[in-house]
Amino acid sequence: MSSTVSYWIFNSARNSIATLQGGQRLYSRYASNRIKSKWRLFPQGPVTLKNNASCGGIALQKAFRHTSTEEDDFHLPLSPEQVNEVLRAGESAHKILDLVSGVPSSVLRFESNQLAANFPVEDRGGVAACLQTNGLMFGVFDGHGGHACAQAVSERLFYYVAVSLMSQQTLEQMEGAMESMKPLLPILQWLKHPGDSIYKDVTSVHLDHLRVYWQELLNLHMEMGLNIEEALMYSFQRLDSDISLEIQAALEDEMTRNLSLQVAFSGATACMAHVDGVHLHVANAGDCRAILGVQEDNGMWSCLPLTRDHNAWNPTELSRLKREHPESEHRTIIMDNRLLGVLMPCRAFGDVQLKWSKELQRSVLERGFDTEALNIYQFTPPHYYTPPYLTARPEVTYHRLRPQDKFLVLASDGLWDVLGNEDVVRLVVEHLAEVCRHKPDLAQRPANLGLMQSLLLQRKAQGLHATDQNAATRLIRYAIGSNEYGEMEPERLSAMLTLPEDLARMYRDDISVTVVYFNSDSIGSSYKGS
Repeated sequence: MSSTVSYWIFNSARNSIATLQGGQRLYSRYASNRIKSKWRLFPQGPVTLKNNASCGGIALQKAFRHTSTEEDDFHLPLSPEQVNEVLRAGESAHKILDLVSGVPSSVLRFESNQLAANFPVEDRGGVAACLQTNGLMFGVFDGHGGHACAQAVSERLFYYVAVSLMSQQTLEQMEGAMESMKPLLPILQWLKHPGDSIYKDVTSVHLDHLRVYWQELLNLHMEMGLNIEEALMYSFQRLDSDISLEIQAALEDEMTRNLSLQVAFSGATACMAHVDGVHLHVANAGDCRAILGVQEDNGMWSCLPLTRDHNAWNPTELSRLKREHPESEHRTIIMDNRLLGVLMPCRAFGDVQLKWSKELQRSVLERGFDTEALNIYQFTPPHYYTPPYLTARPEVTYHRLRPQDKFLVLASDGLWDVLGNEDVVRLVVEHLAEVCRHKPDLAQRPANLGLMQSLLLQRKAQGLHATDQNAATRLIRYAIGSNEYGEMEPERLSAMLTLPEDLARMYRDDISVTVVYFNSDSIGSSYKGS
């Protein structure tokens, strides 16, 4: 790639931007030819946002983001070291210890990373272990229309799943602790938390609704609890229902009301995996994706998709939508490859604008909310006759892990928009080979201080060519820095990382990736034992 890539990106954008006066948001005709936002809005006039959301809710970072496209405002290209620093800022990795004593976990470790295109970033991710039942949970949550819904779902969904899997006896202990005002049994151990919670002041409301859910489970009198497929299915739909009901209820606290409104009127797609020994379940609602990297006995690698995107390009999803609505709406349910012409995914949490009746939307919004300060768009798409059009009901896939199943990749659509399934598997395999190749064999040489210093100096001298230690970082690097032939172009990578905030979203989406490595020996021993 030539060194003029930055100039081309900036100038083509500058010549195409049409900014609405008086508002924070930037709408561009050019953006539709690059990365399409999930929500397409048709405001009737200029959009204005207040400087301070004094009524509570999620505070806006600025009322007016930097939207200048003058050449003098652009940053100089990043050095290789700066590129690595930006790409690796969101890295995390965790080795899985034996969570059940005496039984090796089927998961060795996981690596994750995230790169923002929206400011603030709208993606979320989380990893947690169920403490009252067996299993590890991994999730990627892709927000749209703001980050509020993704944050709420990432913090709450795992609790709903964990409670769904509890036995009758454990649920009775939970309820008894609540009634006697004693500490609850620990439900989750977070291995990777979704981030700083914005809901610390309203967690009592969330706990109340979680308690109502486990009370209903108690009334079912199921000694062993739900099976995993049922737990995933019910948890997705129950949390989405609670998100909808929380803003319909009469809440006195202003902060709680505002946060609940922002969660309900923004949206999030979700993909989560539950791993318990050799049993892998994946639940997906939207266009995040999960795939397995498989190595056959002959050494060849292949990809096994575990999810299907719920969007206009999925014939099964189109058929479902047509079954659920009158024939007179079949031509308007999907327009311009979007649900009702406005939303890319056909399944998501929140987004009550596509679930509630017009009357319910009006009755809620007329309660005195400052919708401009809270960044709530009052918009009803054309041909809105028979809601709900959107659902959070997940599609659940079961896969029994085999020794040849080496790793699982979960990611938001920011990755899949630019890399195919096979490309992702190939990049992870290449990453593993490179890490192995660059790993010093200290067992064959004395691990003295001189050797360690020499190895550190070699690593420092490698600069740009230093191997990423995190597979998720490598995937993000190639997602934004490779050309159409899959070759890495340093100039392109630097340019994509130096785009101003208001232009970044036109060329890339938020990208969140989690790579889970499986313990083939542990999985293989379970087959021998059976």
